[in-house]
Amino acid sequence: MLLGIEIGGTKLQLGVCDQSPETIVELVRTDVDLARGASGILESIEKQAIVFARKYPLRHVGIGFGGPIDAKHGVVTCSHQVKGWNQFPLARWCQETLGLAATMANDCDAAAVAEATYGAGKGSDSVFYVTVGTGVGGGLVLGGKLFGANRPAAAEIGHLRPGLHDDRPELTVESMCAGPAIAAAATARINGQVSRSLDSLRKQMAMVGRMSLEKQLENARQTEAEFLQDLVDRCGGDVDKLTAKQVAQAAAEGNEVAREVIEHAAVVLGWGVAQVITLLAIETVVIGGGVSMIGETHFFAPLRDSVDRYVFPPLAKTYQIVPASLGENVVVIGALSIARDACAKRP
Repeated sequence: MLLGIEIGGTKLQLGVCDQSPETIVELVRTDVDLARGASGILESIEKQAIVFARKYPLRHVGIGFGGPIDAKHGVVTCSHQVKGWNQFPLARWCQETLGLAATMANDCDAAAVAEATYGAGKGSDSVFYVTVGTGVGGGLVLGGKLFGANRPAAAEIGHLRPGLHDDRPELTVESMCAGPAIAAAATARINGQVSRSLDSLRKQMAMVGRMSLEKQLENARQTEAEFLQDLVDRCGGDVDKLTAKQVAQAAAEGNEVAREVIEHAAVVLGWGVAQVITLLAIETVVIGGGVSMIGETHFFAPLRDSVDRYVFPPLAKTYQIVPASLGENVVVIGALSIARDACAKRP
């Protein structure tokens, strides 16, 4: 039996399988207590692993960790959400504390393996997995094998910089299309830091027809003010608490400002995906994460249009962009997969 562990910034999941990672025999989920940091997570892992070990003959553990790792040496580089992980030898801890050899992957890499093997990318020779949530991560599977497993980082689409002027590390795709970025962009519109695009004004004016220019502009301003007030109302008047989920709901209910904000995020992500397809001729791009749950009309449709616009023309129509299919268990399934593969390599 194999043990798969997902260590995130908000949740901890442990699952057990036999030889089929997609068929989890038992799964336990707990919330992460940020106040207790890494030590609290390790304590929870130890307690649950002991329970599992009494029930199942565990022989290897696979780990999908939410942050940068050194997979070759089994060391966590750091966590951006939870304190206490810096340069932590997690694989050695598993051997010493749980009595189990461990194989590690970044959580996004683990999810990429799962989706490529059992999920939306199944059957494709090249699969690029993207998760869009609090951050933006990527994982690349070629010929059924995870690419860059022994490198410090690979396939990190969220850290592409979408222009020559973006010369600082924080000016990234992630900073423009992750969940917090969507909320921040909507807040900027509410606060007047960003004005309505000329294209949207032109579209509205074209629809009005013979009205005077002044009247058209006044109508546009009034309509936008109503959309902005709608966003303010959705967060109870505290714009600092506006979330991407609220923006997405507003877009679904006809709020044009919200739609424009989300569409811009999708266009930026589409630009990044197009670069990856252009470089590697990817067959299937799988998109997961909370932001992808916005759905087809307001997220996937503008995303696909953006990829079509920016990709190398000879590659047009040679790829598919699809939603992830394995849900919240995807990282655990991926962790179990890498554990199984590690066992298969043993003499």
